[in-house]
Amino acid sequence: MKALVLTAPCEFQFDTQFPDPTPAAGEVLVQVKACGICGSDIHGMDGRSGRRQMPIVMGHEAAGEIIAVGEGVTDWKLGERVTFDSTEYCGECDECQSGYVNLCPNRKVLGVSPGSYRRHGCFAERIALPARILYRIPDALPYGKAAFAEPVSIALHAVNLADGVEVGEAFTAAAQTCGDESCESCDCEAENNGGTAVVVGAGLIGLLVVQALKARGWERVIAVDLDDKRLELAKKLGASEAFNAKQDNLAAHLREICGGDGADASFEVVGAAAPLDLAIRCVRKGGQVVLIGNLQPNTPFPLQEVVTRQITIKGSCSCAGEYPEAIRRIQDGSIQVEPLLSATAPLDEGAGWFQRLYDNKEGLLKVVLTP
Repeated sequence: MKALVLTAPCEFQFDTQFPDPTPAAGEVLVQVKACGICGSDIHGMDGRSGRRQMPIVMGHEAAGEIIAVGEGVTDWKLGERVTFDSTEYCGECDECQSGYVNLCPNRKVLGVSPGSYRRHGCFAERIALPARILYRIPDALPYGKAAFAEPVSIALHAVNLADGVEVGEAFTAAAQTCGDESCESCDCEAENNGGTAVVVGAGLIGLLVVQALKARGWERVIAVDLDDKRLELAKKLGASEAFNAKQDNLAAHLREICGGDGADASFEVVGAAAPLDLAIRCVRKGGQVVLIGNLQPNTPFPLQEVVTRQITIKGSCSCAGEYPEAIRRIQDGSIQVEPLLSATAPLDEGAGWFQRLYDNKEGLLKVVLTP
């Protein structure tokens, strides 16, 4: 089959004879119709992250059609349109049984090779997947939009953590058991009753967090970024206000406009020192800071600010059962993905699009490749 293979730092080969996968027992074979290039793929393609050890077929934001089923698979049939979790979790460990599938000690992320495993991903014509990580998508939902289910799920997961319900309880349990794309009543749709949130970082995930907050009922959402164009887009997508991170004394200003003490919660979607510091300093006493970005492995930490103001810090890892809601919100437009799609291109042009995203000179957000 054809596949886009990362063979060396920032070097790709479009392989027309890559080994074809075969579904094992409990697996299905999916014909990949669309796969988005994730920011983590861009950060990993030069080898610095250590999580894309070459050679590797990257790609985990995808959707496609089932073309074969393995032994024992009875709940899925040929021709069904699906998207799927970016994480292969075992489904048997204590974490999985408790709803924390994102924390499964045996998990493997599609398109990732950190040294302990190599799991080829979706920048290829076909991929074999465990049936337990699949989700059906409506006939009316284009594959290119369905491929956004993974990043939308990440945004929803982060917002869930600040909505007063721990993952593994109401939100996750409902999302895992519901499975009804038209559901409007279960707890996976629980909303926040007002509140003010600051989103630090208006890249793709940050813009999805802005929308997820509004969809969840947060009354006031403030976006912060270094790019004025992205701040304007954040306002179009629901942010009440937007500020450039270069503004002097921005943390103090945010605290002042949020009642004098700060926002109820902040979401750091970069993973670097300055954004982290701002996210912590802009929340009120007893507020929450949810960390999503992980660009840097280590950063300075304003310990006394956290301790003396009793701020809660939460890390948000991947997603855990938010796919049904993500699919539903993409379909009904309560989370818009079209404004975030910069380009759709064939897989054999993928190397060029990776380089353009890596150079970061054009303000591109999401590029979807079609095998």
